[in-house]
Amino acid sequence: MREAAPDSSSIAADMALQLGVRANQGPSELSVRAAARPSFPVAGADRASAATIAIVKVRRRWLDYLTCLSVRMLTAVLHCFPVDANLRTARWLGRMWYRFPRWLPLIGPALARHGRRAEEHIRLAMPELPEAEVRRIACESMQSLAMLAIEVLFTPRLISLWSWRRYVSLDGLAEPLRIMLGREGCIMLTAHYGNWEVLGFTLATLGADIVAVMRPLDNEYLNDFLMAQREPSGLRLLYKKGATRSMSDVLDDRQALCFIADQNAGSKGLFVPFFGRPASTYRSIGLLAIRHRVPIIVGCARRVGNRFRYEVVVNRIIRPADWEHREDELTWITSEFTRAIEEFVRAAPEQYLWIHRRWKSQPRPPRANAAPASTAEPNAEWQGTPADG
Repeated sequence: MREAAPDSSSIAADMALQLGVRANQGPSELSVRAAARPSFPVAGADRASAATIAIVKVRRRWLDYLTCLSVRMLTAVLHCFPVDANLRTARWLGRMWYRFPRWLPLIGPALARHGRRAEEHIRLAMPELPEAEVRRIACESMQSLAMLAIEVLFTPRLISLWSWRRYVSLDGLAEPLRIMLGREGCIMLTAHYGNWEVLGFTLATLGADIVAVMRPLDNEYLNDFLMAQREPSGLRLLYKKGATRSMSDVLDDRQALCFIADQNAGSKGLFVPFFGRPASTYRSIGLLAIRHRVPIIVGCARRVGNRFRYEVVVNRIIRPADWEHREDELTWITSEFTRAIEEFVRAAPEQYLWIHRRWKSQPRPPRANAAPASTAEPNAEWQGTPADG
């Protein structure tokens, strides 16, 4: 006769016996030791994870290299055509960028959101404008950004000590130029407005000792390429990370330290009005000016028409004598240069980078029974430094 197939209960009993577990008894010594054994990562899994990370890094470096190579090849092609022709193409691309349809898969939502963000920021800053004007400013703002990309590539080729007058107007800048060229030491501020690259490049070409604070690009190949574009003018660049001591050395040497001052400084920044809304602003600018007693020059390079032409405008010089008797020097200085930036943005709002999230951080609501914050800065915490980008 055929033996009956073992049922599931007998199989389970046999497995329990092999593991040292008896019916109605506690676990055996073997099972207790097995349960108490700690679970450590498997060495093989760690090696596989490290190998995966290494592969990702190599792939990222190759992607960065190919991106930089593509930009260099595109630059060579663009230089075969006049700069104004390239700027017309850039304006067309900027208009297409603004009008990009959201319904296109993958890239549609990613590109279309910039136009919506620009419109939202313009409405917040200037609620009195009609909707048609809001859309016009948003579209031209994105065109201005596309033109800036072309201008950065052509600036070292076109602006030199012998040719800058054809492209840049410096009328009415006798006092700021005297400060910068006379090595009196100053802080120069601009914003994401017009062409901030042309501003520093031109002044450095004329002999001003300018050190610009910047955040390096994540793509180191592209970062090195763009850094090389700025070197012919003599403009020196300082990476913002860990730059506190270097910035002080620049001002001690009576040079010009340049910032893009409309960066969002996060929750630890100093909140001052910008277009009537609180905007987080870096404290380091005011603290440096107070500590080194140097003037702050606020200006911009405004584009003239749709060609490679600019006028450099300085609409505010804040001197140590202006703040030394103020009750809260730091807040007053920060409010003053922010107000000066707002003035030239209002003069030509279409040249401002409205996709920039200037109001991203907002003040936290005051807590009940919280002690008032002291306005003193005993150890001068820098709270970071603004940079371009």
